[in-house]
Amino acid sequence: MSQLTKKEIVESVPQKGFFGHPKGLFTLFFTEFWERFSYYGMRAILVFYMYYEVSKGGLGLDKTLALSIMSIYGSLVYMSGIIGGWLADRIFGTSKAVFYGGIFIMLGHIALAIPGNLAMFFTSMVLIVIGTGLLKPNVSSIVGDVYPENDNRRDAGFSIFYMGINLGAFISPIITGELMHTSFHLGFGLAAIGMFIGLVVFMLTKKSSLGLAGTQVANPLSVKEKKKVSIIAAIALVVIAIAIAIAIPRGWLTFESFITIVGILGFLIPTAYFIVMYRSPKTNDVERSRILAFIPLFLAAVMFWAIAEQGSTILALYADTRTNLNFMGITISPAWFQSFNPLFIITLAPVFAWLWMKLGDRQPSIPKKFSLGLLFAGLSFIVILLPGYFGGTDALVSPLWLVLSILLVVLGELCLSPVGLSATTKLAPAAFSAQTMSLWFLSNAAAQALNAQLVKFYTPETEMMYFGIIGGVAILLGIILFGISPFIQRYMKGVR
Repeated sequence: MSQLTKKEIVESVPQKGFFGHPKGLFTLFFTEFWERFSYYGMRAILVFYMYYEVSKGGLGLDKTLALSIMSIYGSLVYMSGIIGGWLADRIFGTSKAVFYGGIFIMLGHIALAIPGNLAMFFTSMVLIVIGTGLLKPNVSSIVGDVYPENDNRRDAGFSIFYMGINLGAFISPIITGELMHTSFHLGFGLAAIGMFIGLVVFMLTKKSSLGLAGTQVANPLSVKEKKKVSIIAAIALVVIAIAIAIAIPRGWLTFESFITIVGILGFLIPTAYFIVMYRSPKTNDVERSRILAFIPLFLAAVMFWAIAEQGSTILALYADTRTNLNFMGITISPAWFQSFNPLFIITLAPVFAWLWMKLGDRQPSIPKKFSLGLLFAGLSFIVILLPGYFGGTDALVSPLWLVLSILLVVLGELCLSPVGLSATTKLAPAAFSAQTMSLWFLSNAAAQALNAQLVKFYTPETEMMYFGIIGGVAILLGIILFGISPFIQRYMKGVR
């Protein structure tokens, strides 16, 4: 069957129907809303589940180990997107990838909802990692498919889509944070229900709203390639199974060694992917230039997410152990702080969407928006060290300090994350569209792989140094990126 053109795909999508945007944005908005509802509801209580004592319904793991596992789990979730993107680009398209991914995620949350041991815990992690890898990069890629090229609505559309993500992320920690005091497994069960609803929304509305978007396999495998891939995959699975069967009994594969392996892969995989895309004969000269421009943006995103993703690790621990949870007569669940990030995004995303639309061609370039993101992220860590500086690191602090830190990182996120999603769809080589979106999410994987090592250095005694060094590095990199942004812009070959 002949390949559809971008124009044919766009014409199949009703272009008016959701706040002045393509009708398909409705389907993608609510699909991602429920997927994020399930993911962030689970994530808000997961680290507490790991380190709380068994008598309190937890697994009783060491706190530092729990923080590292949480980071590595987050890294694997985003790292698996590279496989999900490849499967979508080469085998079954982005629409089917979203559906299959949702099923795996739902099964993973069901496994978590069943009281059990560490084996059940890690089974659920594997299912959620696979499912998120299939769903998350591909649903974002479909958002790019529903807009015509050079459509000024695109950045605003991604901001609206991003607001849907955060609406789900706002509601779920409030509910699961309350449920965890009764049973962690009730919270995980709610996450499974949320993903089921997301699947229903997607299946019922995709035909009328998305048209042909997501149905085409961008770079399908030939019959010969399919046979080769099947053989390689089968051999790889057998080798991995044998290696695990040998390594675990001999003590070679431990939590620590696994964390180290994933940390290395977090940087090796994106490096290899940049090289493969750049050298591919399916990539033309303009696309190669855009790949080069994408590299500093990717590195900036790694630094940003290294700070932002500590909201579910270091700042979650800070909320649980360093923050006064009795505020104005209200007893606060430590999980509730993870709702502030999406709450601020819900509030401010329309403002940023309006701002970019209002400025039009006068808005800051993509690299300059990224530099602003790094600046705000760095400031968020500088702010959170101040309570320790003024009152010491052994006293409980006002929750307002944590809220202010979260607000600053959100300002940075709105400058970088939705803009990064949009930029990725613009800079992606045609033959690697979904895979480039997966590569964008690998910036988060690399950041969390880095965090798995960084969290080991956090103690009450090193608190101020920890926040100060990481925050200072982010601010310095933001200044450097702002200075070289005109140079990066030239390599983007007309993309703004």
